[in-house]
Amino acid sequence: MEREQTVELIRTQLRKQRALAGMNQDEFGKRTNYSASTVSAVETGTRPVDLPYARHADEILETGGLFESLLHTAQRDAQPEWFMPWLKAERAATQLRYFNPTLIPGLFQTENYARAVLRFDDTRPELEIEQQVTARLERQEILKLERPPQIVAVIDESVLRRTDAIMAEQLAHLLRMADLSFVHIHIVPASAGLHVGLSGALSLARLADGTWIGHMENQLGGEQADKEERVATLLARWECVRGVALPRTLSVALIKEVESQHGPQ
Repeated sequence: MEREQTVELIRTQLRKQRALAGMNQDEFGKRTNYSASTVSAVETGTRPVDLPYARHADEILETGGLFESLLHTAQRDAQPEWFMPWLKAERAATQLRYFNPTLIPGLFQTENYARAVLRFDDTRPELEIEQQVTARLERQEILKLERPPQIVAVIDESVLRRTDAIMAEQLAHLLRMADLSFVHIHIVPASAGLHVGLSGALSLARLADGTWIGHMENQLGGEQADKEERVATLLARWECVRGVALPRTLSVALIKEVESQHGPQ
């Protein structure tokens, strides 16, 4: 089913199931802690359905997870085709490795940061951007699994020092992520100078059978690396990048230092 069809199905079923339950938009909003105007915006398509809304609707309307399931389908369909193999690998991984010389990794992005990044493409309609933001935040559900993967992220110091207003919130969130026992965040300090990681971002996923899958993104999209030779190259480059990064405790201290320079949120 195409994403647009799935989204329309969600809106239609929300209206139908609400009506069958004998609730108008105001009553449904009070039960789900949303305003009547928000309920109307969701049902008319001017506001995308996010995961909390879908879960609240399933609970109040007793639909057995229907809306959450439909939303997952719509979000998968919203992802670009080239990203789907990596998304599948990311969800199945026991270990994840990320390096990005320019951005906070997607799994650790706040909603506002993700929205700002997705707006880099100024040809996208606002509704599509919001759908992509929802899909990106949905990826972060793996952080809430009972047995989440071990995640190691290496980030360049310059990424922390962006002066955008959203950075105080983003750095505070990054510190909360660093507090998770299975998350290891390392910062490449500016003093490291030139290093191999500056040639581009890379991601690696280790699956349950021990195999590794790599992923690289560029201006036109991204590609997966699953051939042994290419994966070996990415693993070697990862080790080089990890080697010039600060230890975990010093990395967290640097993030806190930069966060303090942004002032109170």
